[in-house]
Amino acid sequence: MIDKSRKLSILSSLLITLSAGLLVLSIFFPWWQMVFFAPQYPEGLNIIVYPNKLEGEIDIVNGLNHYIGMENFSEENFPQLQYLSYLVIGLAAITLLVALLRNKKLLYGLIGLFMVGGVLGVITLRKALVHFGTNLSPTAPIKIDPFVPPILGHNTVANFLTNSILGYGTYFLIAAFILLLIPLWKDRKK
Repeated sequence: MIDKSRKLSILSSLLITLSAGLLVLSIFFPWWQMVFFAPQYPEGLNIIVYPNKLEGEIDIVNGLNHYIGMENFSEENFPQLQYLSYLVIGLAAITLLVALLRNKKLLYGLIGLFMVGGVLGVITLRKALVHFGTNLSPTAPIKIDPFVPPILGHNTVANFLTNSILGYGTYFLIAAFILLLIPLWKDRKK
């Protein structure tokens, strides 16, 4: 006999299915972005990070960063871009499976998986920012103190103000996670 207290409702299953869809949708939008403003670049220069590529005025930013001895931003320096989309698709498939099976214990595991993935993503991004900002070449034409760009927010280096912001893809990921939490409240024991 099936224990109904462990079974998620049809509505909860639909919310989890929507969560899987948002995961897949997130792949097609930027997850994170840095915008660099300076008097000579009032419109700003962008580094836009998707889960599988970099876009923006990367060549210009790399040219400017050369003067302070910073390593170039390139897809080769971010090996995660080679496989991150596949991890997201795999997570979406697991999410869809949980929606089909409608099992509360599997939902708890899925939420844990989301949390671990999110924490690992933030740690990986933080490590990259520390690496780029603190491994400055001692032979650079312009000497500045090492720095760490923020994950969110702004900082100033020389005459550049840098803003770090989340992209739409990250908001889709957050919404997907929230959709997984709703069934926990909705299908709780009365």
